[in-house]
Amino acid sequence: MLFAGLDVHKQEIECVVIDDDGNVVLRQRLATAREVIEAFARRHLKNCRVALEATTNCWAVAGILEPLCKQVVVSNPLRTRAIAEAKIKTDRVDALVLAQLLRCEYLPSVWTPDSQTRTLRQQSTERANLSADRTRIKNRIHAVLHQRLLQPPMDDLFSKRGRAWLQRLTLDSEGAATLGRQLQTLALIEEQIAALEQRMAATAYYEQPAIKLLLTLPGVDVAVAQTLVAALGDVTRFADADRAAAYLGLVPSTRQSGNHCYHGRITKQGASHARWMLVQAAQQVGRHPGPLGVFFRRVLKRKNRNVAVVATARKLVTIAWHMLKNHEPYRYAQPKTMHAKLSRLRVRATGAKRKGGLAKGQGRPANYGSGVRTRAVPSLDQIYAAEQLPALAVLPAGEEAMLAQHGVSAYATYIRKSHRVRRTPE
Repeated sequence: MLFAGLDVHKQEIECVVIDDDGNVVLRQRLATAREVIEAFARRHLKNCRVALEATTNCWAVAGILEPLCKQVVVSNPLRTRAIAEAKIKTDRVDALVLAQLLRCEYLPSVWTPDSQTRTLRQQSTERANLSADRTRIKNRIHAVLHQRLLQPPMDDLFSKRGRAWLQRLTLDSEGAATLGRQLQTLALIEEQIAALEQRMAATAYYEQPAIKLLLTLPGVDVAVAQTLVAALGDVTRFADADRAAAYLGLVPSTRQSGNHCYHGRITKQGASHARWMLVQAAQQVGRHPGPLGVFFRRVLKRKNRNVAVVATARKLVTIAWHMLKNHEPYRYAQPKTMHAKLSRLRVRATGAKRKGGLAKGQGRPANYGSGVRTRAVPSLDQIYAAEQLPALAVLPAGEEAMLAQHGVSAYATYIRKSHRVRRTPE
């Protein structure tokens, strides 16, 4: 058996091949091009186990090598201490260290995502980059106004009313030109975000049932759900929910020596964007009437808000792992909110709207003619059935005891029945 270490860069790859005894058999530098990599692998790497570090283009290289080599192992660069802490660090040394670590079975490898997961990660990253660009452009527009001591008369400058005000605004020639350029750029970025979100909605509706499943969590929209699915990948690779939370860096760091044990802030390891999205989703949970909202408010009584938000973000990962593993939607979603959320996804993905109004043979509501306008809200079971989500399982005795303990048994019963709510005036 031969072992190869590849130090992959954007333009070139340094390759070292060693034998079972650790002797160098081949050294070669090649261009990072598909045809060059394929030709080199067919000639020299047929009987090799190949190691490379996780980089921007490593998955493309791994995809080329996998059908041509014995095995391809992608290592975690943050855990390859022999390379990170080396006194002499060159491409030749790095490639040799990778090959030697692989030969000795000391190489800390990472999970190799499939093609669908890679696509989800690319979409999530692209949306995050476009959102950051949109924020930068909005800040530049605010700066144009601040430089001229102008205060917009509305809270949201980029609402429909705010944009109309910006179009009517009279500025000096340089300010007007700058504002016009920034508004054009903002319109282009928002158009790109809308097109990408349309593609993400179609993916969630037609191709990735896991995303649609996670939409049932409070505070989670399509972007958050897709980012979480892309980060976790195959959930069966985690032994339990705690390891999934640790993978995203949402567990406290621990320093233990002798009789002393210190638990500090979260580790912040893993996908930082997924962790940030979960924290943003957790911000919305505080007002939820179900068990998640109770958990948030209970932590908030003992700790500050930031601690409660991060703890809730970890709770979201824990619940998401169980949902994906058991293929079951969230049991305590608010029916009205869930109905609107899943309807938006369906309309965006398919353009199909369901006909409203009373079903044939159904009687009028009791308040008909009273002037009080109401709307029917289906039960959570009916909503999930209509949107082709799995049915809710029967609650185990332990979970029912938990609901009673935290005072949400009535809420759990209420959401399983259809009811009517008063329409809010527009």
